[in-house]
Amino acid sequence: MQLEFFGTGAGVPGKFRNVSSVALRLLDESNEVWLFDCGEGTQQQMLRSTLKPRKIDKIFITHLHGDHIFGLPGLLSSRSFQGGDEPLVIYGPKGIKDFVQISLRVSQTKLSYKIKFIELTEEGIIVDEPKFYVMAAKLQHKIECWGYRVIEKDHPGELMVDKLRADEIPAGPVYGKLKNGQVVTLPDGRTIDGKNYIGKAQMGRIVTILGDTRNTPNIKKLSQGADIVVHESTFGKGESKLARSYYHSTNIEAAKMAKTSSVSRLLLTHISARYTAKMARELQDQAQEIFANTKVVKDFDFIDVPFNKHEEA
Repeated sequence: MQLEFFGTGAGVPGKFRNVSSVALRLLDESNEVWLFDCGEGTQQQMLRSTLKPRKIDKIFITHLHGDHIFGLPGLLSSRSFQGGDEPLVIYGPKGIKDFVQISLRVSQTKLSYKIKFIELTEEGIIVDEPKFYVMAAKLQHKIECWGYRVIEKDHPGELMVDKLRADEIPAGPVYGKLKNGQVVTLPDGRTIDGKNYIGKAQMGRIVTILGDTRNTPNIKKLSQGADIVVHESTFGKGESKLARSYYHSTNIEAAKMAKTSSVSRLLLTHISARYTAKMARELQDQAQEIFANTKVVKDFDFIDVPFNKHEEA
């Protein structure tokens, strides 16, 4: 599981930061790629990545401001031109379906695949699949905006082969049955319960990706115990009143949330063009004084999501 950032800027594209877009790569887990927001130029950014539009299976839109959706029509078109024929699901606020369909109709764009639109109306679980589920909750922005919590389901424990050998249980098809937790009877008459030979489950990872927002209780709800939280940082230290008036957050607010929510790592994004390289580093330094494991991400940053932040179940 990795995060790949295609845009970490706010409002308009800049020389060094494109507007919002980040991919959650689940290639090892489920051979899928999920895209969160799709600002202008996202597909151009992808040209510098190994990721191709046709590999994207789901797109999650936080809100309908242009710096989060203006790249969507072009990306959808390129996905078709490049041979993508698998269905695509787009999640987002009411209006995302109209935006996409009108853009495609006016430009007379024909796609080689079907799009399923899921416009969010209620908070809660919006995806429930064999290996992952996704929760969505409303944030507080100028327009309707959502945050997403991606939860990987626990990995089953491994079969304890050494213990089986120590108990003189011969290898063979019986091992497969025990791995499935079945109770088996051996040729020598012993009854063996597979549950006694399976190690502890490995807890799944949690990634939270937030849209533009003021400080609001749902941020903590989505972020509690997460391995990684991607949080906007449009404003810096001492700008909380300004941030609130523009429905955004500061780096300090994000850091305080991470500290009190048992977050393992905080990634700050949606960086204003006002913050040059040196000033962006100051945003990070200020946040690290409160929550040490904070990083201001840049375009094309590639972040692994490790298992070792959670104890075994």
